[in-house]
Amino acid sequence: MLPPVSRADLDHILSHADLTPLRRQRIFITGGTGFFGCWLLESLLHANRELSLGVTATVLSRDPSAFAARAPHLANDSALTFLAGDVKSFHFPAAHHDLILHAATDSGGRQSQSTPAELRGSIVDGTRHVLRFAAATGARRLLYTSSGAVYGPQPASLTHTPESYPGRAPDSDVYGSGKLLSEELCLAQPALDTVVARCFAFLGPHLPLDAHFAAGNFIRDAISATPLHIRGDGTPHRSYLYSADLMVWLWTMLLHAPAGSIYNTGSEDSVSIATLAERTASVLRPGLRIQIDKAPDPDAPVARYVPSTAHARAELGLQTLIPLDEAIRRTARWHGYIPPPPSAEPV
Repeated sequence: MLPPVSRADLDHILSHADLTPLRRQRIFITGGTGFFGCWLLESLLHANRELSLGVTATVLSRDPSAFAARAPHLANDSALTFLAGDVKSFHFPAAHHDLILHAATDSGGRQSQSTPAELRGSIVDGTRHVLRFAAATGARRLLYTSSGAVYGPQPASLTHTPESYPGRAPDSDVYGSGKLLSEELCLAQPALDTVVARCFAFLGPHLPLDAHFAAGNFIRDAISATPLHIRGDGTPHRSYLYSADLMVWLWTMLLHAPAGSIYNTGSEDSVSIATLAERTASVLRPGLRIQIDKAPDPDAPVARYVPSTAHARAELGLQTLIPLDEAIRRTARWHGYIPPPPSAEPV
């Protein structure tokens, strides 16, 4: 069974996001049992208890019984109703829903069972079906969790991609182009106040440690005292927003952002994959060996996937509050590993 996230993380969310507009609202959540979804449910239920909001939610899941076995502390809460179905074809519940959080997506990683056509269908056809439901239920507002992949490859000369960057994911990038089309579909609904979160990379409890996420893989290997293995040259740059901060951002966007807004969502603290491995080892198991398979090519451009979040900072006051080393530490602790004190020296 999955453990709950820490009270400190949940209180952090309430301290930095105003969730009081959720009072007596009903929310429809897609992707409610994934990484984003678990955090949305954890934070929603905590706010419900602490603030007596009287909020309820319908959570779309392909297999509610499997989720109930994994996370009974979430599934058994009376504020949640689970709807079994696929995002492309679920039956519309009769109850009125005020808000929609559309967070369902197969990211198409190496463990995905989807073909390119199925992946595109899940993203685009799923969004179309959610929008049909939004009209049928009379929802007034929707937050769509999109992706930084909509920009296409980030030029090496651009250290942080702003929302104004004109790049677009090519059609051959099924995930990025599908997300972009879904954004356009959501924003084209005149009767629905839509906000788009273009999400980059994240770290925290509920992130799979055995999927296509380097940060999770490194934490897994550090916990098991296995050398951290980088199959490339370690030079690509990413940035990682801790999941408690992510919830501050998403709830703030849903409840307080101007309709039609698009925000990059992530950290601006850019690190190379090699540096990420070094910091993971330093925080969790000082002295652990790091294996990098390929030597960097000094003439090769740096591959980056890092957002500019100036727009979210200026318009909504959103910030990265939990630094990377602490994010690594908290994630490992949730998985049952007690990291050494920060002052520990390599053995």
